Amino acid sequence: MPNTTTRKAYERRTTVKRFKSFLHLVVCIAAALSASICILPAQAAPLVEYVGLGDSFSAAAGVLPLVAGAPLSCTRSQRNFAHIIAEQRGYRLTDVSCAGADTTALYQEQERGIPPQLAALNDRTDLVTLTIGGNDRGIFSTAATECTRALIELPQVTDPCRSRYGDSFVETIRAATYPNLVRALTDIHSAAPHARVFIAGYLWLVPASGGCIPQLPVAAGDLPYLRELQAVLNDAIKRAAEMTASTYVDMSAASDGRDACRPRDLRLAEPVFLPTQFMPLHPNVEGQYVIAEEFMRAIDA
Repeated sequence: MPNTTTRKAYERRTTVKRFKSFLHLVVCIAAALSASICILPAQAAPLVEYVGLGDSFSAAAGVLPLVAGAPLSCTRSQRNFAHIIAEQRGYRLTDVSCAGADTTALYQEQERGIPPQLAALNDRTDLVTLTIGGNDRGIFSTAATECTRALIELPQVTDPCRSRYGDSFVETIRAATYPNLVRALTDIHSAAPHARVFIAGYLWLVPASGGCIPQLPVAAGDLPYLRELQAVLNDAIKRAAEMTASTYVDMSAASDGRDACRPRDLRLAEPVFLPTQFMPLHPNVEGQYVIAEEFMRAIDA
């Protein structure tokens, strides 16, 4: 498991915070036993009601351990970015993120027993975070699968996926995903009228150039194609956020050079070949810590 500065800093802050609380309790007990008066710290600010929505990037699908009692198919991790943020900030978290969610999961059961995600919101909700959009019309999974198929079926072509599919994926994002995102964010604000809403773009899964075999079975000439597809999706998310008075959290800089094709100690997402978790092409635990840091930076701005 990666062990980087981001994660170390978080763990160090958490340890110091817990130690200070324990030390104060010890001092108070000692003072009470000596018949002295112990003045406890002032009451904390009102608890922030925080709701985590979204898809597998939000749920941290593939990162163990899972949240006890959560639907198994959601593969909701105890170490997803929402849990990291809530623990770091002391927020009260309601996490309904679920692997496989697209924007329709906000409005209807994703499957039996998994309520619409908007049902978690109300007028007491203070903060909402999410990633969503990558599963609308199966953009992520279809592009990855079809680009692998194109590599096998068109070995003589340097960019077989682009040659076969052209602008079809991009047009789907523009025609379907973007309006779905605008509607979703608008309805999140309606369901939680007092909440600040933050939506993140997806961290980079592939490099801008070079090769990625065997980590990712896609032709080197198609890596820029997949990277451009991600850029178009992230731009759609950003524009939808701007349209709905939501806050866009840009993951581009934080994940540049740390895609799934990088060495294990550097990457923020796992490759298809020899991943360290059961869900490839998704953020690993270090990726979740980095996403959490970017969200918290945006919350504080």
